[in-house]
Amino acid sequence: MRTLPFDKAKLEELSSRWPTPFHIYDAKAIRANAKRLKDAFSWNKGFREYFAVKATPNPHIMKLLNEFGFGSDCSSMAELELAERTGNTGEAIMFTSNDTPAEEFRRAWDLGAIINLDDISHWDFLLTAIGADGRSFDGRIMCCRYNPGPLKGGNAIIGKPEEAKYGFTREQLFGCDAKMKAAGVSRFGLHTMVASNELDPDYIIDTAKMLFSLAGELHDALGIDFEFVNIGGGIGIPYRPGQNAMDLAAVGKGIKAAYKELVEEKGMKPMRLYMECGRCITGPYGYLVSRVRHIKNTYRLYAGLDASMSNLMRPALYGAYHEIVVPGKEESGTTSVYDVTGSLCENNDKFAVQRVLPVLERGDLVVICDAGAHGHAMGFQYNGKLRSAELLLEEDGSVREIRRAETLDDYFATLDFNGL
Repeated sequence: MRTLPFDKAKLEELSSRWPTPFHIYDAKAIRANAKRLKDAFSWNKGFREYFAVKATPNPHIMKLLNEFGFGSDCSSMAELELAERTGNTGEAIMFTSNDTPAEEFRRAWDLGAIINLDDISHWDFLLTAIGADGRSFDGRIMCCRYNPGPLKGGNAIIGKPEEAKYGFTREQLFGCDAKMKAAGVSRFGLHTMVASNELDPDYIIDTAKMLFSLAGELHDALGIDFEFVNIGGGIGIPYRPGQNAMDLAAVGKGIKAAYKELVEEKGMKPMRLYMECGRCITGPYGYLVSRVRHIKNTYRLYAGLDASMSNLMRPALYGAYHEIVVPGKEESGTTSVYDVTGSLCENNDKFAVQRVLPVLERGDLVVICDAGAHGHAMGFQYNGKLRSAELLLEEDGSVREIRRAETLDDYFATLDFNGL
C-alpha cells in the first residue's frame, strides 16, 4: 500500500479550502528526486537535465527545479513563455518541437534557445523564419533529432520508432548536419527520444551508447564535433505494485562506462550529457485528490468520483494503471471490487476497472497516485468540465495554491454571445 505524505485529517482540512478534485505535489520529494538525478550524472562536466515542461507546466514546479540548475525542454510557444518567466533563457532552453510554426521558431531563436530540429525540411524553413544570413549562426548551437527506425525498438506509449512522426533518418541527419556546417554552424548537438515510461535501465544506457557512436561517425564523416548529446527522457516510474523504480545511480554508472569507451578512448572531444526527463522527476510525487460522489450497483459496482478523465486522462488514453488509496481505510479488512469512474459522457471515463478497494461510501476521499506528470497537464473541458486547482505541499507541511481552479467565467470567457 502506498504511503502518502498526508493523512485523511490533512486532506479534509485542505478540501475545506480547495474543494475536490485537486492536484497536490510534494515539494520535498520532488527536490530529493531532482538531486538523485543530478548526482547520478555528476561525473559528466556540464551535465544538464532539461525538465520536460509538458509533463507539469506549472511555473512554481519549474522554479523549484531551477534550484538544481535544470533547464526547460519546450515544444510550444506557451512552454517557451513559461521557461522565460521562470528564469530560463538562452541555452537553458531546449526547443524540441514538431510541425513547428514560423513564429515559434522565431521566438525560440530570439530567446537564444538551443533549437532541436525534427525534420530535414525544417532547416530551410528555419532559415526563412529567422531571416538568416551568413553571420546568423555565430556562437549558436544547432541540434537534430535522430529517429533510428527499426534499429531500435520503442514501447507502447511512444510506439515503434519507424512508425513515429518524430525525427530524422540516418541519411537525413548526415545531410542536414553537412548543410548546417556549410551555412556557418560551428556548434552542434545530437538528440533522440525513442521510448516513454521505460523501466529497463539497459534501454537508457543503450540509447546513450547509440548516440555516442553516432556522434563519432558524424565527426569522422563531416569533421564536426558535438558539444552535447541529449539522450531524451523516457525514464519511467513504477505505477504498478511490484514494479521497481529505475536505479538512477546504476544508469549513471552504465552511461559513464559507455562514455569512457566510445568518447574518451576514441579521442573525441568532451561532450556534455543532456536529458529531458519529466515523468520520473515529478510523476510519483503528485496526487489527484477526489471524493466519492455516488455508488452505483448494476451489472458491476461503480464508484463515481467528482474527478473525471478531464483531470487525469492516462487511464482512458492508455489503459494506464494508477494506484488508488482511500485515506482512513488503508487497513480496512473489508473490500469490494469497483470500476472507479468519472462523470463524463464517455464510457472509458474510468480511473480503474475491477479494482479491489476498501468498501466505499458516498463522501469518502480517494487519492489517485502518480499523477504528478501528464496529469493536470493533459486536462480538457469536454462536457464543460472545469480544470482543477493545483496545490504544493511545502517541506514545512504548509500548503499553498499554485494554480486556482477554473470557474464558469473562465469557461465562457472565449465565447461570443453577441447577436444571439
